[in-house]
Amino acid sequence: MGKKFLWMLGGISAVALLCGSVSLRAQRPGPTVYVALWFDTEDYILPQSAEAAKRIAVLLRQRDIRATFKLVGEVARSYERSNRTDVIAALSHHEIGYHTNFHSQHPTLAEYLEPLGWEEGVAEFDRRERPGVELLRKMFGALPTAFGQPGSSWAPQIYGGLRKWGSPVYLDAMSHVRLNGKPFYFGGILNILESEMAGSIRPNEDFSNLQEGKNKFSSLYERRMAEGGGIISIYYHPCEFVHKEFWDKTNFAKGANPPPADWKLPPLLSPEDSEASFRHFEQLVDYMMRFPRVKFITASDAAQLYRDTAQRRVYSRRELADIAEQVDSDITFQIYPNYTLAPSEVFSLLTFYLAQQISERSNAAITLSGTPFGPSSSAARLSGPQEIPWGQFFRTVLEVEATLRKSNKIPSVIWFGSTPCPPESYLAAAAEMARLLLDGSEVPDVVQIAPATLTTEQYVADNDPRLWGWVIFPENFSAPNLMALGKLQAWTLKPALLSTSTRRR
Repeated sequence: MGKKFLWMLGGISAVALLCGSVSLRAQRPGPTVYVALWFDTEDYILPQSAEAAKRIAVLLRQRDIRATFKLVGEVARSYERSNRTDVIAALSHHEIGYHTNFHSQHPTLAEYLEPLGWEEGVAEFDRRERPGVELLRKMFGALPTAFGQPGSSWAPQIYGGLRKWGSPVYLDAMSHVRLNGKPFYFGGILNILESEMAGSIRPNEDFSNLQEGKNKFSSLYERRMAEGGGIISIYYHPCEFVHKEFWDKTNFAKGANPPPADWKLPPLLSPEDSEASFRHFEQLVDYMMRFPRVKFITASDAAQLYRDTAQRRVYSRRELADIAEQVDSDITFQIYPNYTLAPSEVFSLLTFYLAQQISERSNAAITLSGTPFGPSSSAARLSGPQEIPWGQFFRTVLEVEATLRKSNKIPSVIWFGSTPCPPESYLAAAAEMARLLLDGSEVPDVVQIAPATLTTEQYVADNDPRLWGWVIFPENFSAPNLMALGKLQAWTLKPALLSTSTRRR
């Protein structure tokens, strides 16, 4: 609801449109434009929405296109209640994602998570949303491969729940977190989100804007080809092909929460206009298929294309030295030719290396196993440099290592005896000590801890009324706690790189 046939960008390139013979697809290797088609399948009130989802699924299968259908748990239950095994069978040929358990019934996701901290929020998200996940797993025989929030009902605790479930992709459109319009990792999850408005392809009232949609796709295709390959993410709602107003706006707008007996059906499109909507979509899909370097993908395909090659990698001394060298008082992600590192991953690698060296353990391989989450709360920045005896620094590093291994989370405050320190300042000092050890130099008797800043916070939006403009929210809804927690999770943010092997196809 509220996201109207939008196009999202994510990293792609140029080759002029040639008229579309199939033989063009067998040209010499070159960049590929990956088109992710996905459908927020959310309406469990209007019966015609089920038929629309089936028709879209069949239409795409006839073209050998697999899309991602993000289902609401209650939608799946409605299919069971109405014995729509035909709809379930049609959707089974595609990939299934998850779009919350009840979508717009209050409290919505952001409403119930706003008052909660990190740990209790992750637990509450899991408690409320896992039943829908398990239903989809049972119905379709596999765990949903992607998640997306309803409307603009985003919260950072979602990522803790997705990690529990093993869902690898956050596939949606929102502006709470963004990274230059490209796919990125946040919370250890691949994010494919709207971060640059690329225009709407929703049919206008007289269905005269098909060419406008074609021109938009052609422009994005050429841009992505010029970039050497990447992704265009496109989404719809099946219900929009049959109604005039969103089902949830009719029933749950501005915080309303009527019982099921009082739910109202939204007004329908005329049969003629509904047919024109399907025809508009069909013609646009056929147009996209004509491009020589287009490949349609699902969420799990995207997870492979942008797989996190930093994980389970053995880091050499030379690589650790390079990682430590890049750390300064502005803490941010690091980019290398074949992998990227989030600040929390840098924190983890350098802490494990220091703990190994200063405790005189054997030189076991330093590997990265997962992305530590950010702190649960913020610590006050240092007002100025602090001097810490080497012996105390040594003991604190071992404490931090133990905390990382136990919780897989950056500590909110790091204590050097009686001196509290924010994790940013700890990391800057740890990197300097790692540089000395990797260079074979003597460590000092006193370690200086200085003010530092997590600069990746800039990619998480400040709390703003425009973030919470979804018509379903109560009037004047705001979620400053969620955005503050989101900035803490900026420790986990980094670019996602398109696999080198896929760029050479």
